[in-house]
Amino acid sequence: MATSSLANQTDLAHCDVRPPLSHRPGRGTLTLFIGLLLAAVAYTAWSLKQDVSASGTVVTTFTPFLLLGLALLIALGFEFVNGFHDTANAVATVIYTHSLPASVAVVWSGLCNFLGVLLSSGAVAFAIIALLPVELILQVGSTAGFAMVFALLLAAIIWNLGTWWLGLPASSSHTLIGSIIGVGVANALMHGRAGTSGVDWAQAGKVGYALLFSPLIGFACAALLLLAMRLLIKRRELYQAPQGQTPPPWWIRSVLILTCTGVSFAHGSNDGQKGMGLIMLILVGTLPMAYALNKTMPTEQAQQFSVIAQSTRQALVRSAPQAAPGDPRQALVAFIAEPKASPQLVPALAALSGMIGEQVKGYGSLNRVPAEAMANIRNDMYLASETIRLIDKQQLARFDADTHRQITVFKQQLDDATRYIPLWVKVVVAIALGLGTMVGWRRIVVTVGEKIGKTHLSYAQGASAEVVAMCTIGAADLFGLPVSTTHVLSSGVAGTMVANGSGVQRRTLFNLLMAWVLTLPAAMLLAGCLYWLLCQVF
Repeated sequence: MATSSLANQTDLAHCDVRPPLSHRPGRGTLTLFIGLLLAAVAYTAWSLKQDVSASGTVVTTFTPFLLLGLALLIALGFEFVNGFHDTANAVATVIYTHSLPASVAVVWSGLCNFLGVLLSSGAVAFAIIALLPVELILQVGSTAGFAMVFALLLAAIIWNLGTWWLGLPASSSHTLIGSIIGVGVANALMHGRAGTSGVDWAQAGKVGYALLFSPLIGFACAALLLLAMRLLIKRRELYQAPQGQTPPPWWIRSVLILTCTGVSFAHGSNDGQKGMGLIMLILVGTLPMAYALNKTMPTEQAQQFSVIAQSTRQALVRSAPQAAPGDPRQALVAFIAEPKASPQLVPALAALSGMIGEQVKGYGSLNRVPAEAMANIRNDMYLASETIRLIDKQQLARFDADTHRQITVFKQQLDDATRYIPLWVKVVVAIALGLGTMVGWRRIVVTVGEKIGKTHLSYAQGASAEVVAMCTIGAADLFGLPVSTTHVLSSGVAGTMVANGSGVQRRTLFNLLMAWVLTLPAAMLLAGCLYWLLCQVF
C-alpha cells in the first residue's frame, strides 16, 4: 500500500510539473497561418513569372510549369515536414523547464527558423547536391532527372512522417542523404554498373562523419557542461525538477530562451538549405533559360570571367602539353563518375576551359546567353568546377603555384555563375519551414521532454543540452556540413541525464538508436525503389 501510495504521489507530482500541451490555436492564429501559406504561393508564382519574362522566353505550353508546380509542392512539403519533425527538439527544453509557454515557444522558434533560412550561406545546399550522380545532374531536365528529384523527396517525406507518427526524433538530414545515396546506387545498377559507382563516396563519407560524430559530441559535451555547472554554480534548484509550473530564475531562463533561439536559427540555416539546393535543381531542369546561370553577375565580372578562363586554359596546356581528347566533355564525365588520374585528364580540362571562355566572350554577358544555350553552358561550367575540385582534393595532378592559383580563381568564377539561390527561393523555403514548426510538434516534444530520462528535465540540463546543440549546429553550418538537429539535441539531453545521475529510459534510447541505425538503409531502399518505379512510369 505504501508503495502504491508513493507511486500515486509521484504521478501526481509529475502531472503537476508537466507543462500544458493541449492548447489549440485560435481563429486569428489559423487565419494568419493560412494567409502566410497563400502569400507564399502567390509570391512564388509572381517570382516565376517575373524571372521567365526577364529571360525573354515566349511561353507556348504550360506543361513545364505544371511539372514545376508539382516538384515545388513536393520540395516545400519536405521542408514543411522537416519543420514539425525536427524543430520540436529546439522548443522541448524551454517548454519543459517552463521558460516559455508552448504556444509562444513554437511561434518564436518558427520565426527564428524563418530568419535562419533567409540568412543562410548556401554552402550546405551545394554540399548535398555534390552527392548526386553527375549524369543525373547534367540531365536534370530529363525524365530520369525528375524521377531522381521526386524519388528522393518522396522517400524522405514518407520516412519522416512515419518516424514522427511513432514519436521518434529521427534525423531529416540522415533521411535525405540516405535517399540521395539510394537513388545513386539504383541509377548505377540500372545502367549495368556497380552500385558503388553511383555515389561520390568521398563526399558521402565527409557528410557521414558529420552525422556520426555530431550526436556523440552532443552527448559528451552536454554531460561535461552540466558537470562543470555543478562545480561552478552552487544553486541546488537548478539541478532539480521544477516546482509546479514555476519558471526558472531569470538568468537561466534567459539562457534557455537564447539557446532555443540559437538552435532554431541554426536549424533553419542548416536544414533549410537542403530544400533550397533541390529546388534549384528543379528550376534548372524545368526552366534553364531563367535559372541555369546567375544573370545577376555584373557584365564586368562576366567579361573578366572569359579572360580568366583563357588564362586557365593556357596554364593547363603548359602543365600538360598533350593533345586533348576529341570530346573533352565525355572524358570529364567519365572522370567525375570514377576519379582516377589519366594522361588525358588535364588536356581535357584545358580544352573545356577554353570552350567556356569563348562562349562567354562571344555573348559578352550571361544575360545575353540565348535560352537554348543556357543548359549546355551551365553543364560545361559544372563539369569544369567538379573536375577541379576532385583533382585538387585527391591530388591527381601536380601544378606549380601559379597554375594552382589560376585554376582556384577560375573555379570560384564558375561557382559564382552556377551556384546561386534567388531570394524568392529562400523566402518560400523559410515560410514552409517556419510554418511547419508550428504544426505537429507535440509528439517529438513529449519524447524529448519525458521519455529520454527517468526524471523531469531540470533547468541546468535544458540549458546544457541547448548550448551544445546551438554551437554544434552553428559550427557545422559554418563548415558547410549537414548535421542532425534531432540527434545532437536528443543525445545532449541523454548526456545530461547520465551526468546528473538521473538515469535514462532504455526503451526510448533503444528506439532512438534503432531509428538512427535504420534511417539510412531504409531511406536508401525506399528511394531506390521509388526511382526505379518512377523511371518506368515516366
